[in-house]
Amino acid sequence: MSSDSIEVDHRPANGVVAPTDIRAAHARIAARIRRTPILETPSPVAGAPDISLKLEYLQASGSFKARGAFNNLLTRPAPLVGCATASGGNHGAAVAYAAEKLGVPARVFVPEISTPAKTARIRAHGAEVVVGGATYAEAQERCDAYVAETGALKIHPYDAPETIVGAGTVALEWEEDLERLALPQLDAALVAVGGGGLIAGVAAWFAGRIRVVGVEPEGSRALHAALEAGRPVDVPVSSIAADSLGARRVGALNFAIARKYVAGVALVPDAAIIEAQRRLWRDFSIVAEPGGAAAFAALLSRAFRPEKGERVGVLVCGANVDLATLAKAF
Repeated sequence: MSSDSIEVDHRPANGVVAPTDIRAAHARIAARIRRTPILETPSPVAGAPDISLKLEYLQASGSFKARGAFNNLLTRPAPLVGCATASGGNHGAAVAYAAEKLGVPARVFVPEISTPAKTARIRAHGAEVVVGGATYAEAQERCDAYVAETGALKIHPYDAPETIVGAGTVALEWEEDLERLALPQLDAALVAVGGGGLIAGVAAWFAGRIRVVGVEPEGSRALHAALEAGRPVDVPVSSIAADSLGARRVGALNFAIARKYVAGVALVPDAAIIEAQRRLWRDFSIVAEPGGAAAFAALLSRAFRPEKGERVGVLVCGANVDLATLAKAF
């Protein structure tokens, strides 16, 4: 790794994520990531204000995950053996990309449900891919065993302060760019949820100033179940978006933030996610993976109903989809 690539440790105190931590993280990673654009478009809800799409699917490595990957590697120096992570695909691709740019060896443990497009992207950035286990949770167990054996730097895909703070920088950019362009600020933001790192970061940035609403597939509802139970609980996972939104249990730190700042969770069927993918392509030429289209699906399907006059933002968070599979859906 280059000598100028690592800062001293800047972990949020006691694991608590504050807007100041997110601003510091953005300054740290800004030169390494893309500042993704926003798109104003009429709402699919008749009579509602225009919506704001944050086009994070254009981020380096194809998803928002690059933000957390760089923030991890720029705050916690990796040993010679490198870093390791478990991922359904997007986080692994992001860690592989960041590690490649910073000269760090990387090993990524992926479950059998990971798509060929995502594992190919991980390998393209020079990381070693280990496929094993039917679910993400099993891949995480294998990753944890490897870290314990080798001392590799573990980069958790969602339940770690560095990852959450990095993800939160997308909300900082969104708010700043709306102000810079003299566009109305958001009253609500729709954010897809897997393990909860992205929504925790977004919610921590806005800190109750707007309504942050999670979106989960009906067949993969870790945050919804946790909020109902009052604590993280295991859920079954079965969804077209399981490779990115397929966490069996929401992260503990993410849940603590969500319980404080997330207004609720909208559940969407797989059919609505597929329709959202179609509409994003038809109307905007956006190629979104199922997880990346889930937030838009909530608005299209009316699983989320904006309040009268509410200005809604939709985070389009990932583009790592196999084009042949997407074509079949159309």
